[in-house]
Amino acid sequence: MKSLLGYADKISVAPGETIAFKVSSEDSAAYDAAIVRLFNADTNPAGPGYREQSVPDANWRIAGRPQKVNAGSCAVIPVHRGPSALASFRFSVLVWPTLPDQMDQTIASLWQPASGAGFILAFAGSQGLSLRLGDGTGGSATLHLGLPLLARHWYRVEAIFDVETGRAQVRQQALVRYPGICDSGETGRDTGLRGLGVEHAALVLAARPAGAPGRFAGHFNGRLEAPVLHCGEALVGAWDFSVGIGTDVVQDSGPNALHGTLVQGPARGVAGHAWDGTVFDWQRATAQYAAIHFHQDDCEDASWKTDFTWTAPTDLPSGLYAARVHTAQDEDYVPFVVRPRAGGSGARLALIIPTASYLAYANEHLALDAALAERVHDHVPAFGPNDLHLAAHRELGGSLYDVHDDGSGIMTSSRHRPILNMRPKYQSWLGGTGSSLWQLAADTHLLDFLDKNGIACDCITDEDLHAEGAAVLSPYACVMTATHAEYWSTRMHDALLAYRDGGGHIMHMGANALYWRIAFHPTRPGIIEVRRAEVGNGWITPPGEAVHAYSGEPGGLWRRLGRAPQSVVGVGFVGQGFDVSSYYRRLPDSYRQEAAFIFAGVSDEIIGDFGLIGGGAAGLELDRTEPALGTPPNTLVLARSENHTRNYLPTVEDLLINYAGQAETSAVYAEMVYFDCAGGGAVFATGSIAWAGSLSHNGYKNNVSQITLNVLRRFLHANE
Repeated sequence: MKSLLGYADKISVAPGETIAFKVSSEDSAAYDAAIVRLFNADTNPAGPGYREQSVPDANWRIAGRPQKVNAGSCAVIPVHRGPSALASFRFSVLVWPTLPDQMDQTIASLWQPASGAGFILAFAGSQGLSLRLGDGTGGSATLHLGLPLLARHWYRVEAIFDVETGRAQVRQQALVRYPGICDSGETGRDTGLRGLGVEHAALVLAARPAGAPGRFAGHFNGRLEAPVLHCGEALVGAWDFSVGIGTDVVQDSGPNALHGTLVQGPARGVAGHAWDGTVFDWQRATAQYAAIHFHQDDCEDASWKTDFTWTAPTDLPSGLYAARVHTAQDEDYVPFVVRPRAGGSGARLALIIPTASYLAYANEHLALDAALAERVHDHVPAFGPNDLHLAAHRELGGSLYDVHDDGSGIMTSSRHRPILNMRPKYQSWLGGTGSSLWQLAADTHLLDFLDKNGIACDCITDEDLHAEGAAVLSPYACVMTATHAEYWSTRMHDALLAYRDGGGHIMHMGANALYWRIAFHPTRPGIIEVRRAEVGNGWITPPGEAVHAYSGEPGGLWRRLGRAPQSVVGVGFVGQGFDVSSYYRRLPDSYRQEAAFIFAGVSDEIIGDFGLIGGGAAGLELDRTEPALGTPPNTLVLARSENHTRNYLPTVEDLLINYAGQAETSAVYAEMVYFDCAGGGAVFATGSIAWAGSLSHNGYKNNVSQITLNVLRRFLHANE
């Protein structure tokens, strides 16, 4: 198991800015910390070798301490502020449980753990709905209703306490009744209590306080709607979850304006009890989306304390960096980007580091949880220490490909937590044979190639692109995308198009890019949301819930939203396989005069029959042209991959009808393309994730490297 884990408060810093690192040392051991620049994160001995470079005067000895993650979402509402004790109360809420048989799930609590004062309304497994009461002096009582609750069905539940009689009641009413199903009823009795003794407490929905401030336990799985609290006859609060969708605030529609805060990012913009299938956009009928879906494994922010900070020197070059923390027994890396200083660095090339895509795969458990993992890539997954730690510590949260404990899809991902597969040296089951790299580690093949060829390059993150738009790209003659830039917000998409149409040159160095639309959290950088409408990867968005809560935009594939990747970079995703990679064969367009500069010094007909990612330049995920989806008519198709294994299968969105042999007869191949743009720019696309893994072959002296250099040099100097 891992004993060192860390994360940072930022993913991108400019020279002169400060970044804070938060580290957990499980055994409280002191550790060494240093800032390093990453060039090649691939440890494969068949490659050029792992390479990092220490940053001068950036190393420390840190006293270690363990820090824990308190996963599970809830809402915290400061309803009881005065010195008087809670008297009679009536609490009601609509409940849609997803794991009703699981023990210890709190629907609502107004509870002081130290004194045992207040109330907890919860599920108690086979005992059904329960109400626990305490007066803070040792007096307590618990009621169990003993009725079942059906999973994914709506109920109105109530908890009532009368301070004058000491009587407590619990009620449960199914909104839909079925003959023979006894799931509605009530129970009550005299508790002997004459007050609950709660002072300075908060109403917590979907959990209860657990000692230390900010810590909660007994998390609820499912949806809550329309909670209302009365104290005596007075309305304390009535919370309307249809207001403020897309925010972390729950609004009180009552007279006291007791607004609350959401913890750990439960899902909003989801169907409530009144959703009737007539609308599919929460903005058109918010009353039908007045629910919040809470999960016991939501993890939006680990909320660790800062252990050390670092201010990037004003003369530090842009690039991919990391804080390396290590002891004799363990190490961890916390990657981040140093973007160019204000006014620009003078570099003519920018590489977009696809941090949104890194977040989409953050801490994914697919090979651990999905029975089909071995079938997908036709060999047994190999797990390293990071994978084993993730398997044992689900509180670190999952990826946008995983599902919650209750089976619902994980729709948000955050970098405010340790991300164990966003690390140098990490090998992924998705990375094919050979180096087995995926995402960040694979993208360093590009950084190493550029550095070895002496090409200055600035690094820009997805967050930078989303925040600043096309302006962040405008200083550059050429912009390069990475190996797998799959997830794009609308602002990112607009910025790349504006850059291209304004005369920019794009080198699209991967595949399956510009594929899913995402939304960034409107106020908290580093948190993204996806709605997997129509097709899924691990899960599909439930009916009526395809509109992002964060942005109000329809989610899904950019292809289905009218902006297919083919219309931007000429090629788009058509298939995948995760065993071995293949090669390209040149096509007639590659011998045209317009393409002569691309193949200068290259006489081979076969391109890329070598490489660290699966043994070839065409592999893992593949893109090709499709005029019907927007490939420009002037596109030159320079080369096409061939001879892929039987494990390369078409994308599900292309399977309009099932029939025998379809997978074998579908056109799953990569195409390398080039086209000029009306604004004076141009686009070159490789059509393969594995392309970058072939750059270093034979000491960077090979046809993949030469083609890449030819295009890059032309693009960098096109306007001179």
